[in-house]
Amino acid sequence: MKKIFLILFVLFALKSSAANVDTVKTYSAAMKKEIKSVVVTPANYKEKSKFPVVYLLHGYSGNYANWIQRVPALKDLADHYQLIIVCPDGNFNSWYLDSPEQPNSKYETYVAEELVKWIDGNYKTIADKKARAITGLSMGGHGALYLAFRHQDVFSVAGSMSGGVDIRPFPNNWDMAKLLGTYAEKPAQWEKASVINLTNLLTPKSLALIIQCGTEDFFYNVNVALHDKLTYQNIPHTFIANPGAHNWQYWADAIKYQLVFIKANLKE
Repeated sequence: MKKIFLILFVLFALKSSAANVDTVKTYSAAMKKEIKSVVVTPANYKEKSKFPVVYLLHGYSGNYANWIQRVPALKDLADHYQLIIVCPDGNFNSWYLDSPEQPNSKYETYVAEELVKWIDGNYKTIADKKARAITGLSMGGHGALYLAFRHQDVFSVAGSMSGGVDIRPFPNNWDMAKLLGTYAEKPAQWEKASVINLTNLLTPKSLALIIQCGTEDFFYNVNVALHDKLTYQNIPHTFIANPGAHNWQYWADAIKYQLVFIKANLKE
């Protein structure tokens, strides 16, 4: 009987100490619609005054719930690193851009401005770039670096997992022509949307960067090219190329490396 009570007590303790997972709706004035996000807060959220925040972006065809559904260990990671993790919805294929072709698709404005402001206003965050990071997978890896490079006043740490950091080699993929026009007709818009072309925006010591990609990934070559360009330009960054493909097995492992790096470079 004592053993049963002990087991029940332990299970209750574990359950009661788990991180909290909220699904919230935020209004985008830029797009005139409500957008969902998952927000993971540490178990001791009520006990501590303020927390740093990591924005974690999903990939093409995904949604706000992908990360917590496919990698439930996010709850443990939020607890361990004492972070608030925010997973916004990127509308299936937004690429986290303000589309020049679709006026109703303004996900750069939404994530980097509207959502950050809402999270800081509704959660106990350290409302400063020094305590704010962004990363993501695939389309979200592109999005995280794209937003961080263009909003260095908002984020101080940025990462990418299997990111589409140069979209130009893929002119017929992932509905990008709907956002940017065809590459044949509007190449300048593709050039401006490719992360690899934005390194000139980086200012010294503004962003801590971690870029990761599996060696069997179809985005591997463009990630190596970004790494080589950053190295040539003497821009500090961490680059991880390890065995793996474009799948959740790789990302579930990669997020652990990302959060170690992010936690080490955030300032609280």
